[in-house]
Amino acid sequence: MRDYKDKKILIMGFSLSGKAAARYLADKGCNIYITEHREQKPDDEKEVNELTSKGIKIEFGGHSDEFLKDVDLAITSPSVPLDSELYLKLKNNGVEIISEPDLAYWESDAPFIAITGTNGKTTTTALTSHILSTQYKAPACGNIGDPPIAEVNNNPDYFVCEMSSYQAVHSKYLKPKVACWTNFTPDHITWHGTLKNYFDAKAKLFINSEYDILNGQDKELMKWRAENKKWQNGNDKKLYVFDKEDEKNGSYIKDNALYFKKDGKAEKVIDIKDCPLVGHHNYQNIMCGIIIAKIVGITNENIKSAIMSFKAPEHRLEKVREYNGITFYNDSKATNPEASIVAIDSFNNQNVVLIAGGRDKLTSLDEFCDSVNKHITTVILIGEATERFDENLKKNGFNNIIKESTMESAIDKSIELHPDVVLLSPACASFDMFTGFEQRGKVFKDYVLSKR
Repeated sequence: MRDYKDKKILIMGFSLSGKAAARYLADKGCNIYITEHREQKPDDEKEVNELTSKGIKIEFGGHSDEFLKDVDLAITSPSVPLDSELYLKLKNNGVEIISEPDLAYWESDAPFIAITGTNGKTTTTALTSHILSTQYKAPACGNIGDPPIAEVNNNPDYFVCEMSSYQAVHSKYLKPKVACWTNFTPDHITWHGTLKNYFDAKAKLFINSEYDILNGQDKELMKWRAENKKWQNGNDKKLYVFDKEDEKNGSYIKDNALYFKKDGKAEKVIDIKDCPLVGHHNYQNIMCGIIIAKIVGITNENIKSAIMSFKAPEHRLEKVREYNGITFYNDSKATNPEASIVAIDSFNNQNVVLIAGGRDKLTSLDEFCDSVNKHITTVILIGEATERFDENLKKNGFNNIIKESTMESAIDKSIELHPDVVLLSPACASFDMFTGFEQRGKVFKDYVLSKR
């Protein structure tokens, strides 16, 4: 822990993590200033009143000289770009800028388990927390649950922290006990500027980590593994690779069961039939959870029972209901084609209607179209991306396409087709029609559940 008393701390952004850091530091006797570029909204009033009652100063609509003057330490919200005017001005003034997970790392002796990846990190984080909580106090935090700094006073044994690339790129001091990388596919290029910057942001978590976990089926991660000096020349004793049986340490599938291996010695942990999550991508998430649990000393009995009692996080290939012989799945979190491919590939030899579309991320659709051709009977398109998806699907030989203007009409049309499965997996952002993937998934679920 550090002495912050009477220090001027600038919180960059009126975000969930920023507000949590402000509350924590205000109780330490700091002079807290929160600066936010957007205008104040009516919904902010309650929290603004609560924070100002603690002596915290808050400004909206820009960054004043008063707030930026004589700052001892700045804590940035994840969304603040490295090339933003605010960030560069503070940096040029010699102000140290850290992330909120950095602050939590400074303030607690509890080890961090940092889980990152383009897809799968939320399910992996929730599952890992669920497993570890059988023996330890191990809250899921970061992008899921509360910010880590909000958990410090609860004295956790472990922070099980979902780390986005935005959080990772800002983190300078965090040294995870375990760093886990679920997969890597193109995403967030506009924010990071280049694909390499996006990759390097996530890779920062592995520079000072003690144990490392990588996806054995991810070509980019395996290429990086081969090139990284950290794991060369026999220095891979604490490297675990999942979904690849021939590794010395890791987890893999064999004979319809999930195994864990350490130093070449393997043991069965759970049969696939006992896993409540469906799809190979979810088996990969479970493998990550198994490895982390074994590293921190969870018993096989507790691992198995925790996996069996786990429920998937909302909006991630979430089974909604069965209605008139149709099973509905909500995968609204699939905001890019790669995420949708994972869901689509989970269904074999079934009549599946896919509801897709939204705000286009303009990435390649070739692999998406290949998966659709293999696993999907009908595609119903909604949202801004309709025409490009329609064009690409037809170019790749898929013509059973229906266009609808609303989520509700798409669901009604899918029911008329009497498939085995209706899968909402949009492959797009949601902001053309919804406030976020959460609202999109809720609209889907509420309408499906209203059917009688």
